[in-house]
Amino acid sequence: MSRFRHMIRQTLTVARRDFIATVFTPTFLIFLLAPIIMMSFGMIGGLGAASVAGNSIDKERIIAVVPADEGRALLAADARLRPVFRRGDAPPRLFIEPPAADPAAQARALFDRKDIEASAVLRGPLASPTILYGNREESRADYLARLAEESLRDARVPTTLSVATKQPVHRVVATASGHGQAAFFTVFGIFFLTLLLAGQAVGTMAEERSNKVIEVLAAAVPLESVFLGKLIGMFGVAILFVGFWATIVTNVGALLPAGMARGLADIGPAVGMPAFPLLFFAYFTMSYMLQGAVFLSVGAQASTPREIQLLSLPITIFQVAMFGWAQAAAANPDSWIARGAEIFPFSSPLAMGARAANKPELWPHLLAIGWQLLWVAITIWIGAWLFRRGVLQSGGPKLFRGRSGKVPEAAANIPH
Repeated sequence: MSRFRHMIRQTLTVARRDFIATVFTPTFLIFLLAPIIMMSFGMIGGLGAASVAGNSIDKERIIAVVPADEGRALLAADARLRPVFRRGDAPPRLFIEPPAADPAAQARALFDRKDIEASAVLRGPLASPTILYGNREESRADYLARLAEESLRDARVPTTLSVATKQPVHRVVATASGHGQAAFFTVFGIFFLTLLLAGQAVGTMAEERSNKVIEVLAAAVPLESVFLGKLIGMFGVAILFVGFWATIVTNVGALLPAGMARGLADIGPAVGMPAFPLLFFAYFTMSYMLQGAVFLSVGAQASTPREIQLLSLPITIFQVAMFGWAQAAAANPDSWIARGAEIFPFSSPLAMGARAANKPELWPHLLAIGWQLLWVAITIWIGAWLFRRGVLQSGGPKLFRGRSGKVPEAAANIPH
């Protein structure tokens, strides 16, 4: 056999070995189907966001505080004008409210109701109505003014055309759809930060395993303490990262134009301030601890970069699944989907963060944080047990003790 043919044969042998080592593994099927799985979860997330937007559209409405006969005229004009709009551009549904003793206070109070979201309210005579409108909703006020004018035309009133007075209303509390948007951003924020920061645990644990450092540490202290200590140390790095970017975003937010800042005022959490930032931080902590404990366990099992990649992929896909589930919970806060996401430990931090944005009650969060802490402890214990059984090949923490019960010299020299 010539030297060239021998080199070709060796090359193909190495290629066959690597191909078989990669393909003939259970996780390769997940890797092969990853694009379909990721697109499916992306679709779930998109449907969740669309559901949030759809819920806000269902609650939005324009209202006329007028007597019944004028209300019928406005509804007739609305039925005639509405078909000219494309489906996505049509104004919200028109509702008629009979005037009370103080129509001005009644119209203003409609913007503070929780069961609806008034974008524009008309009151007063149709010839000279006063129209209140919310942030960035002037087009709704224009439509109501047009309806008043068309109503006068239909009645052939021998007066001048309608002249409306338009007044913006700045809400002091977030709207119902604003709660939904806050829930969506909360889920996305916790998911993004956890996905970005928790993955560092895999490489750290695998590196120390390859350097035999983890075996020495495990001989000196309980393995559960090693896992928890590493998790807390890496969480400190995550806090530094979050604090740095939070400072930048806060300062940039102060430079926003006044109109944009007023528009963002409609978005806000139901639990209010300062409870929401504290809950967001608590749920980010729980999410990081849960996912970080899983990544630590994976890193402890992996001995090569290839194994790290193959084992990390299913976890990442699982994280995306939890994100999609929590988005669906944020869009439907009173559904069984939301209850399931709030109870399942790995989706619970995301779903409970969304609940803080959607609902004002605080007591469920105390139960949820306690439940999540329990699962952090369980996940760390399982990871340590798997490492002890599968990697150290030990039935317990006495792996590094000889028959005499003495600790190896390398472990004994570690300062306490």
